[in-house]
Amino acid sequence: MQNSIRAKIPNVVWNNYNAVHAFFNIAIRILTFSFFILASFLLISGNAFSKAPPKSFADLAQKLLPAVVNISTTQLVRRGGKPVQRPQLPPGSPFEEFFKEFFDRQPQRNSPSKRATSLGSGFIIDSTGLIVTNNHVIKGADQISVILHDNTRLKATVVGRDSKTDLAVLRVKSKTKLPFVKFGNSDESRVGDWVVAIGNPFGLGGTVTAGIISARARNINSGPYDDFIQSDASINKGNSGGPMFNTEGKVIGINTAIYSPSGGSVGIGFAIPSNLAEPIISQLKRFGRARRGWLGVRIQTVTKEIADSLGLKETKGALVTDVTVGGPADKSRIMVGDIILKFNGKTIDEMRSLPRFVAETAVGKVVKVEVWRKGRIRVIYSRLGEFPEAKEPLPVKSGGQKQKKKGMFLEPFGITLAQIDNDLRTRFNLGKELKGVIIIDVKNNGTASEKGVTVGSIIRKIGPEQKLVRSLNDIKKLVDTALNEKSKSLLFLIERGGSSRFVALTLVNDRK
Repeated sequence: MQNSIRAKIPNVVWNNYNAVHAFFNIAIRILTFSFFILASFLLISGNAFSKAPPKSFADLAQKLLPAVVNISTTQLVRRGGKPVQRPQLPPGSPFEEFFKEFFDRQPQRNSPSKRATSLGSGFIIDSTGLIVTNNHVIKGADQISVILHDNTRLKATVVGRDSKTDLAVLRVKSKTKLPFVKFGNSDESRVGDWVVAIGNPFGLGGTVTAGIISARARNINSGPYDDFIQSDASINKGNSGGPMFNTEGKVIGINTAIYSPSGGSVGIGFAIPSNLAEPIISQLKRFGRARRGWLGVRIQTVTKEIADSLGLKETKGALVTDVTVGGPADKSRIMVGDIILKFNGKTIDEMRSLPRFVAETAVGKVVKVEVWRKGRIRVIYSRLGEFPEAKEPLPVKSGGQKQKKKGMFLEPFGITLAQIDNDLRTRFNLGKELKGVIIIDVKNNGTASEKGVTVGSIIRKIGPEQKLVRSLNDIKKLVDTALNEKSKSLLFLIERGGSSRFVALTLVNDRK
């Protein structure tokens, strides 16, 4: 039948019919494929950009609460001072019974008493009873108690502590295995992600709050390695040491501090990122202390004036102001005046990043360091040492009443200089062997005063080439050269109280 119909239709018409039929088949396939791609894109983008907030945190809280603990500390305090003498009263005095009752209530001299000094939080990180908290929660404690979620009270001992990151690890002994939580990757968390905080605010016991990550890499000047996660989850006194969880139930932060003019939560809390805390916790478990990498340099911020003085186009890096003799930097020939631009492959966008990068690097590791020196980048390899215990610098004594002394006045900077002699050594408490040039007066309206340069500062080096200064004549020549070259500023390396820093002083140039 089909053949008979085909025979009656002209070839031209039949061929056109086949072409149209094939076209529609191809068009339908293209539309189907396009619809599939569009649906997939909408699904992915919906998950990535329009993820709905959780309907409830109840399941997550129920799972995590048993691993969060309350921490109570007790400190033994001895009462000192001289006892109050009982007054001598005549027999039958109406005040005799009153004073007897008063003095009988007074504790004996040097009698011990107990008082609770801290309430905080913590969380269990393995079933054998290891607990993480803040160092400030247990600081100064003679006795530490851990209260589990079921109100079981256990005595805790300190495994290790670190004041610089405010972390501590405790251990409790339990007859049964304890529930625990795991660390997540804090670097994967983003501003706007949901977080859950669990802790012991005001000693009330296990409390769950939720919020979002408000900011990352916050520096609140609490220590040298500040890199906090900021959250608006309600955190109050007593939450310190408690965990901050992501929505997967992984610990991404340790609640440590709040910003609060009133003492209560105002929606600004700070947590130590897990990626910073976890390596320290591992070291505390193993050594009882943190073993940090050490480069052996003192550094300062690179200002625009300093960058211009040293020919660096960008204001970044860490400027080396001092190198510890015999330290890793000294052995690898890192020099005062170098600007460290990269450390172990990481760019130093701002000065405060370098101490953290160094501290996080393993002791004994050889690292690649890129520095800016004399107008070009140099590559240096340095083997890190272990960070030593810091010693407080000796204060510089004023030597009593100020003494007037003639010196060389540098009008462009508003400072008066003098050659160091025995009188100045006595006045500023300087070493007997110390030589060079010292600042003996700073004008209030000068460029040096604006940069915080003070009387008693010793000038060590001057200029982009950092030429050593031994005399007043050395300084005069270098300043005259800068003025003749119409330089905008001149770089000084000054020392005060055992610490050195660079200062770029603007030149008041009246020469035509």
